Amino acid sequence: MPDSSSTAVHVDPTPTATDGERGLASCGEVHLAYERIGDREDPAVLLVMGLGSQLVLWPDALCQALVDAGYQVIRFDNRDVGLSTKLDGVMAPNIPALVVKQRLGLPTTVPYRISTMAEDAVALMDALQIDQAHVIGASMGGMITQVMAATQPRRVLSAALIMTTTGHPRVKQPSFSLQRRLVRKRPRALDEAITQSVATYRLIGSTGFEQTDAEIRAKVERQINRNVCPGGTLRQLSAIIGSPHRAQLVRQIKQPCLVLHGKADPLVPVEAAHDLKAKIPHARLDVIDGWGHDFPNALVPRIADTLVRHLGDASQHL
Repeated sequence: MPDSSSTAVHVDPTPTATDGERGLASCGEVHLAYERIGDREDPAVLLVMGLGSQLVLWPDALCQALVDAGYQVIRFDNRDVGLSTKLDGVMAPNIPALVVKQRLGLPTTVPYRISTMAEDAVALMDALQIDQAHVIGASMGGMITQVMAATQPRRVLSAALIMTTTGHPRVKQPSFSLQRRLVRKRPRALDEAITQSVATYRLIGSTGFEQTDAEIRAKVERQINRNVCPGGTLRQLSAIIGSPHRAQLVRQIKQPCLVLHGKADPLVPVEAAHDLKAKIPHARLDVIDGWGHDFPNALVPRIADTLVRHLGDASQHL
């Protein structure tokens, strides 16, 4: 592992689809791969992605819309995914056993927790010399954002919590069959991995926004061709399960906050959004009919408009 005191940033000037820079930043015990788009003098927006998902899952059109609105955008791979450090050799605990222990209130041991990943994100800000940022998190990334906003209030200008939850056990959970699908063994053959991922997208995706198989396959292939790390996804999942719920922690969030969720989300049911709103009363809640647990191309312009409006409102409070 790299020295924990290092904040070196190695930059690859190769342009991305949104004509930004790519780099690998030393953030404590891990290196995090990132892309930075827009003018460095503009206010920063940090995008935090979800379970097993790479930075490229943030739609390019969404990133460009934020840049066009006057923000610099940083999207990155969390630890154990994409081009960031993998904890190879560290076995994830047995997931069903971990779930049972958590529900019984028994002690659990996991490689790292959501709070660790929140520290990673702050360390990335340090490495990029960003003192403060608006933070937008999706799914697990929304959990990380909750911790950042509550525990690092000076660093987080505003928070947008997309398709996410406090993790409280009383909040409605996904179906058992869907939970089982998430923890099943990942295939190693490339074609089989792509086929399985497309099928999963169909199960958790939007019912109200048409997506062709070609659109979904393109998103899947973009990730899988970039990197595959099934063990990392299981370690991230153990971080979600092995972390304490945030039902009380989110009450500490005082910054401007947006809760954005799909009414048709089968993975994180919409009740989680209403639970967040109840615990963060000043937050603005926006629930979209027909939206599942994905970023369908047809919905990206509306999501972008909502986020730009949220950032503009938040900036007025600074």
